[in-house]
Amino acid sequence: MNFIIKTIFLTILSSVVLFGFSDIDFDGVDDSIDKCPNTPITDLVDENGCSIKSVIVDQYFDMIFGVSYSQLNYRSNKKTDTYTTTAQVDYYRGNFTLQFQSSYFRSDGSRRSDKGWNDTSVSANYKWKLASDFTVRAGIGLVLPTYDTGYSNNKTDYTVNLNCNYKVEEWSFFAGYNYMLVGDNDVITKNEIIRYQNTDAFNLGVGYDFTPKLNASISYYQSDSIYRDVETIKNISLYGFYSIDSNWFTTISYAKGLTDSTSDNYVELRVGYYF
Repeated sequence: MNFIIKTIFLTILSSVVLFGFSDIDFDGVDDSIDKCPNTPITDLVDENGCSIKSVIVDQYFDMIFGVSYSQLNYRSNKKTDTYTTTAQVDYYRGNFTLQFQSSYFRSDGSRRSDKGWNDTSVSANYKWKLASDFTVRAGIGLVLPTYDTGYSNNKTDYTVNLNCNYKVEEWSFFAGYNYMLVGDNDVITKNEIIRYQNTDAFNLGVGYDFTPKLNASISYYQSDSIYRDVETIKNISLYGFYSIDSNWFTTISYAKGLTDSTSDNYVELRVGYYF
């Protein structure tokens, strides 16, 4: 084995000496005509030795934990103080994103308290950069029936979404649309009738980068309720993001309800970690 390795090494060395070929960054372009020396060995290069693209795709994870307060339980559609703890995991690979989110709630009503798991969501998104300042992101998702309705009627929901972002210097203008195919079965009893419907939702907003670490946005959100004959959900929200360091970040958001079917006030604080 050592003899074979030595033979290969000597062959390569003799070729370099005989033909005068020198390629210090191993990109396949002779150093004498290489206009971009020291390119990464993982990059594809053109005839001048300059990078075209990297064959290694950036990938990373983040984990986010949050707490929120709402004056409405959206699952029961009742005006109650509701506290929610959320856990979210995101996987990023190039332009592809995979997300998992689960949350636990407690509602304190005047007559009784309610607590348990909300539905769990799993989604996948892909982003296209159509121009240097314009991106489009599309995705699909599942809403898994981990919430206990008390009627054994909760089923899997399906979602599709489309979002776009246009950036002008420090300003960002964004809009999004989401459609959810609700799978829950209607409930008809002697005491009540609960009918479900598919939902359309959209948002529109503007953001501003104060520093590379700090940005904020204001947006308008509107969505159908999952329940028929319930007023449309509408709110105005403020959102802030702060990067603590290269790993840690935090977000805060506040929303003001504009209709009776929306929480009058909603506030959420999240802390995340990149790795």
